[in-house]
Amino acid sequence: MSLGLLRAIFITDPLIVLATVVMGLINIPVSFFDHDGRKQIALARTWARILLYVAGVRVRVEGLEKIDPAGSYVFASNHASYMDSPVVLAQIPVQFRFLAKIELFKIPLLGDHLKRAGHIPVPRDDPRAAVKTLGEAARAIQQRAISLLIFPEGGRTLTDLQPFKEGAAYIAIKAGVPVVPLGLRGTFAILPRGSVNVRSGHVTLHVGEPIPTKDLSLRDRGALTELLHQRVGELLGEPSYTQTK
Repeated sequence: MSLGLLRAIFITDPLIVLATVVMGLINIPVSFFDHDGRKQIALARTWARILLYVAGVRVRVEGLEKIDPAGSYVFASNHASYMDSPVVLAQIPVQFRFLAKIELFKIPLLGDHLKRAGHIPVPRDDPRAAVKTLGEAARAIQQRAISLLIFPEGGRTLTDLQPFKEGAAYIAIKAGVPVVPLGLRGTFAILPRGSVNVRSGHVTLHVGEPIPTKDLSLRDRGALTELLHQRVGELLGEPSYTQTK
């Protein structure tokens, strides 16, 4: 057994669990006095930074100057690890909310935080309800001046970038906000799919040029999804290829 794995089992993982429980407990009373979820997102951002620090994860961000912290966006990222969300949350200073699978809302403390902070549950087995959720997400962006983080691949991947679902493009067009491609490199090595042991390492977060949507209609969502897929692939250094590959 390697020294890194021993550190993960006996030091890193217990500290991450402890930080999650403590921040979750703090979030509960804060949520009763936080009508717009901003204080809870600040707590979540602190939690994310603690996780990265405890795990020994160093993040380099490229292209952050392309983002207006006061703006609203749909961020679309590749998804290789459960550490993806903490990395993005810790590094990009906007008012994030997440589209998350509905099962996460049933987890103690985490589920309570997701509900009270205004994150949006996605019913994966009900297509009609899922479409309704996309419309609700677009309205939330417009009414609450927030941004959304979405993983268009639909789940964590083990290989190269997978085809994108159209949800990110649909929401961005419906809300009339730019969609921003993100490329995350290195998170799979930090916490691979199927593992519960967080390792130290280096991560690079590439922020692409925001893609405007104000002149687009929902009929354009397929083309926008294709473009978004290409841009994320370029940020990851992968050769360009189409969704049908």
